[in-house]
Amino acid sequence: MKKTIALIGLVAALTASIGTSAAQTSASHKLTEFTFNAGGDPLAGSFAASASYRIRLDAVGDGLVAAGLSSAGFRLGAGFVGDYPPPREVTHLVWTDSQTLVWDPEPSVGSYDIYRGLISTLPGPFGTCLQPAIVSETWTDATVPSTGTGWFYLVTARNRLSEEGTKGFQSSGAERGNPSPCP
Repeated sequence: MKKTIALIGLVAALTASIGTSAAQTSASHKLTEFTFNAGGDPLAGSFAASASYRIRLDAVGDGLVAAGLSSAGFRLGAGFVGDYPPPREVTHLVWTDSQTLVWDPEPSVGSYDIYRGLISTLPGPFGTCLQPAIVSETWTDATVPSTGTGWFYLVTARNRLSEEGTKGFQSSGAERGNPSPCP
């Protein structure tokens, strides 16, 4: 019982002596305190670190309002950004030979899906799923369309949360639909 009371007294004495001190330091740790407010970045470039860890905190400011802004061309939600950004449009599809399609890598990608459709159906459904879950920025299609027909190809990106990006946009600016996405 005396040990417990003594320990409580020691904790109370330490708490009283520390009060509102800015930081604590010892041979094994350093605790630095900052106030986050008004969207600031307290002491930009400073962070807690050692040989085995690094911690950096940034602030978003005062309380968040859960109202988002949006229009036909953009969406801005309120809150924190997720670990995996939404996948964007896959760009610069190029045939390197008669069978090999390559494209620019998408930073958020987990995999790519390939859609193919007949040129004669444009501006229709913009293709159906031909090959899901491709893990590189290249793909080979050795099939040949029948005489008098031709195919078009679109590639979409999926992030690691399996969210699929867009098939791109029509010349009018409207997003191409994807009524039957790859599984």
